[in-house]
Amino acid sequence: MSRGRVRTRRTTLGLALVVAAATALTGCSALGSDSSNTSSSGGGGLEKTKIKVAILPTIDTAPLWLAQDGGYFKAEGLEVEAVTAASGQASMTKAISGEADIAISSYMPFFVAKSTGAADLQFVSDATSISPKSFAIVTVPNSPVKTINDLAGKRIAMTAKNTASDLLAKSLMKDHGVPIDKVNWTQIPFPNVAAALAAGQVDAALLPEPFLSQAAKTAGAIPVVDVNTGATQDFPLSGYASTKKWVQANPKTLAAFQRALAKATSDTAADRSKIEPILVKYAKIDEGTAKLLNLPAFTAKLDPRRLQRVPDLMLQMGAITTAVDASSMIAPQAGS
Repeated sequence: MSRGRVRTRRTTLGLALVVAAATALTGCSALGSDSSNTSSSGGGGLEKTKIKVAILPTIDTAPLWLAQDGGYFKAEGLEVEAVTAASGQASMTKAISGEADIAISSYMPFFVAKSTGAADLQFVSDATSISPKSFAIVTVPNSPVKTINDLAGKRIAMTAKNTASDLLAKSLMKDHGVPIDKVNWTQIPFPNVAAALAAGQVDAALLPEPFLSQAAKTAGAIPVVDVNTGATQDFPLSGYASTKKWVQANPKTLAAFQRALAKATSDTAADRSKIEPILVKYAKIDEGTAKLLNLPAFTAKLDPRRLQRVPDLMLQMGAITTAVDASSMIAPQAGS
């Protein structure tokens, strides 16, 4: 046999093997085409390309909405479905049960779950911190409360026990020597507080934006004290978390989510004009209020020393009974 024929037969055999391999790969791809559980070329090898995030219809979620509308998640090969929850506790519960992959909440429920052993959670990303005039104890002009020292023995609205509205108010009062055990704490959802103040059902309330600006507009609410002072200045307010099991099983998906959210957070913090339409569209805030409200500080990077302030305050106030190390709850961070 001539050398030319040998080379021809080898070339033909090589092409046949390449075609066979390509056919086998195509067949495997077709059999495993569920993009929610397998990697794809569009997802860059992500464990999941479709995830659910439990959210709250609040300002804190603005960067996530921007990441959706601006294509930041899509650029990372991710499709994110937002699942609205009624409260931070409900949002966290969705992640624990597996109904959602990730959840946003004020930090308090996450630390309670960790402290009690109810769930092994990991923080995925920071979200917001208190900024000047974004969170305040307010009253109305005809209320007997004129200063923070007048709060003793009065009726103060809060959303639920051991929430941010409860613990931050107590911390402020403690800083000013006001006895918190003499206050009549009244549980009222944020959207209903302005009406309760106007009707005289409560004497004061701790409100974040946009409820702060809305209460000023509809009930003439005025600030008694800004929460951004003393022990609660720049206090970490909310963040995203998931179960440790999910974090360990989906490292590439987690990193993709973190990168997209970090970019959106940076853009949100740098350009207010990007956030106002988002708040009107998703948080159902009227355009006038969106332009005037004081935004919280948006951040994505998790700082263990800053975050430790939350469980320390909770332990001090009796919201948890055992100390929690915040650094042990921080998931791997993209780019670290």
